[in-house]
Amino acid sequence: MADNWQDLQCTETPEKACMRVPCGHLVVSTKWRNSDTQIGVVYATEADLVSQASLRRKLAKLRKANQVQVLVLAEKTGTSGQYFLPLQKYVALELGFTITPIPGQIEAAGILTQMVLTESKLESNPFRKRRRPPNLDEMLLSTLQSIPKLGAVKARKLLERFKSLKAIQAATVEELTSVVGKASAENVWTFLYS
Repeated sequence: MADNWQDLQCTETPEKACMRVPCGHLVVSTKWRNSDTQIGVVYATEADLVSQASLRRKLAKLRKANQVQVLVLAEKTGTSGQYFLPLQKYVALELGFTITPIPGQIEAAGILTQMVLTESKLESNPFRKRRRPPNLDEMLLSTLQSIPKLGAVKARKLLERFKSLKAIQAATVEELTSVVGKASAENVWTFLYS
């Protein structure tokens, strides 16, 4: 972890299976630059958990960065287990970050790989999906179906005949009766005018 977050240098490094990233450095792909998703992942080793003062300072600096979601991967082992709870309270309650205990570096690499895979697949990330605008006909139909004792078939007939809720509301009981019958027409009229 670098001592000053502003001094981190982002350099492009060719991807290699045997590549070792020096401590405090990040490997950044050009496809993630200027993206909407900004997630910071901090890996806290067993040594960081034992001596928490410097880790806490670095996390507090990271909190000041705007619009960054932070995930802290803390190496929780038999030795560092006793130091995990105070760090968890600090990270989750005071800073508002997410903390996940992991047994070692291999599991941390697996989590990071899954995060990258999930982020890159649009359909697997519900927050990145573009929402389609709601169908107005379906919305009108569901609104009419909220009238007691009026089913989908009669609601659809009303919309086919009158074309809008305003026209249905302006219709007389006799006009409604000609479309849905007397009992349903009286329910619709009572509902709209009560």
